[in-house]
Amino acid sequence: MAQRKRALVTGSSRGIGRGIASQLAEDGFDVAVHYYQNKAAAEESLAAIRSRGGDGFLVQADVRDMEQVSNVFRTVKDKFGALDVYVANARPETPEFFYPPLDITPGQWDAAMESQGKAFLISAREAAAMMSKGGRIVAITYATGGRTGGLLPWVAMGCAKATMESLVRYFAVGLAGQGITVNAISPGWTEDSVMNSLPEAAQDLIRNWHRRGWTPMKRLGTPGDIGNAVSLLCSEKAAWITGQVIFADGGASLMSPETPTEIQIG
Repeated sequence: MAQRKRALVTGSSRGIGRGIASQLAEDGFDVAVHYYQNKAAAEESLAAIRSRGGDGFLVQADVRDMEQVSNVFRTVKDKFGALDVYVANARPETPEFFYPPLDITPGQWDAAMESQGKAFLISAREAAAMMSKGGRIVAITYATGGRTGGLLPWVAMGCAKATMESLVRYFAVGLAGQGITVNAISPGWTEDSVMNSLPEAAQDLIRNWHRRGWTPMKRLGTPGDIGNAVSLLCSEKAAWITGQVIFADGGASLMSPETPTEIQIG
C-alpha cells in the first residue's frame, strides 16, 4: 500500500478549514489539525478525517504568536517527519479585528496583520523546509477585501490578506526551483465561516442577495467547495500552477457592481 501523504491545515477545527482537511483525507492525506481554543471542535475534525480513511493529530497555537507558530512545525516534524501540503487558513475570531478604519486600535490591526502576513512569512518558510519536490503551499485569502473598501470593518483583515497574497507571489518564485508551488484560494461568501459570526439580519441579506444572482450560481459556497478547490491545487496535475490567486466563488467575482444583477444574469 502506498504511503499516505502528510498535510497541515491551520484553523481546521471548524468551517472552511475542516472542509479542506476532510477533502485532503479523502485524497489520501493524513492531516495535522490546528486549533487555537476549541479543542472539542478540533477533535470532531480529526474524527471526520478518520472517517474518510485518514489519520492525524491535534496541534494548538495562537497564530499571532510566532514562537507558537514555529512550535507547530516542530511538532509536525516530530510526528510526520516531512510535509507534503501546508494550508494557511487560520485567523483570529472577528471581535479581535472587525472594526472600521476610524475606530480600529493598533492592537486590533496587529491581530489581523500578524496572523496573516507575519504568520504566513514564518509558516511558509517552515513548511518549505520540510517539503521535497511536489510540495504544495496554499493560502486561504479573500482577494475582494484587499481591493475594495466597502466593508469598512474588514479594513485590517483586507490589508492583511493583501499582504498574504503578495507573499504568495514572492514565495512562488523563491520556491519554484525546488518544485514547490505556492498559491492562494479566494473563497466568496461561504456558509459555516466568518459570515456566520455576523448578526442574523446581515446573514440573511447576504444569502438573499447572492441567491438573487450576485453569485451567478445563485447560492453561497460551502466548506466542501473550498476543500475541492484546495484539492485541485494539491494534485500532481497542478504542478505547473504557481503564484496564482484562484477565485472559488461561483462566479461572484465576475459581476459588475455598476449594473443591476437582473440585467447581468438575464
